[in-house]
Amino acid sequence: MNHIKNRNARFLKELFLIIAGVTSACFGLKSFLMPSHFIDGGVTGISLLISTLTGFKLSYLIVIINIPFVILGYRQIGKGFAIKTAVAIAALSIALIVLPFQPITHDKLLIAFFGGLFLGGGIGLAMRGGCVIDGTEVLALYISKNSVLTVGNIILILNIIIFAFAAYFLNIETALYAILTYLSASSTIDFIVNGIEQYTGVTIISEHQDDIKAFIINDMKRGVTIYKGEGGYGEKKDIDIIFTVVTKLEMSKLQTAIRQIDADAFVIQQQIADLKGGVVKRHALH
Repeated sequence: MNHIKNRNARFLKELFLIIAGVTSACFGLKSFLMPSHFIDGGVTGISLLISTLTGFKLSYLIVIINIPFVILGYRQIGKGFAIKTAVAIAALSIALIVLPFQPITHDKLLIAFFGGLFLGGGIGLAMRGGCVIDGTEVLALYISKNSVLTVGNIILILNIIIFAFAAYFLNIETALYAILTYLSASSTIDFIVNGIEQYTGVTIISEHQDDIKAFIINDMKRGVTIYKGEGGYGEKKDIDIIFTVVTKLEMSKLQTAIRQIDADAFVIQQQIADLKGGVVKRHALH
């Protein structure tokens, strides 16, 4: 029974996020980007560019151009992802026709910033809901599995090509504003997907592990995990390896404390994209 309840709650949460994402993206497009013939990066940017050059309706282009990426998502990620993505893209197409959003401003900087903000917010919310309304990430994931390039490298290269086409077929000014739109959108996506409390995993190897562990638990109120290891450089000896998770805002405080306790401590940091379960905050134990 609890399993069914949890599944239903998760479904409703994802549905709400997707609806909010579609609405936000539609608002960004209809109230900012489309009236001034601005473009963005990614598949949405390609759709906007073709719509501006040909006069073909954006609502149709978004569906047509994303079809290959939905199929690719089905093969690379799974059936559930592909179905949700197809529904979300279709919903965005319908929203562009039905929702009566009107142009807000004619100031180009405001259009670039807020158009990117709401479009990026929509893409980010849809991603939190378990799908995409822009197939760029799916294509980048596919290419990265068959090349030495990372997902980020591929997205950057794709967007450079889009902006170059915009500069050639439209004008350089439009391409420059498109870059601003893209930067605004990508920052918003990152904020929504990762949140303000972006977490960093920290691995610490030190001869003063007890003092460092005590600082993390008592002063930072963070949980720790201790791994048992063996030194492999020089003299072999048993060592305790500390692992903890802190926010990026807390990282500076932790680094300062570690250097004060043991200036020779070996510290490894890695960004954590998502965090679920476990004990991060110490007060969660009580």
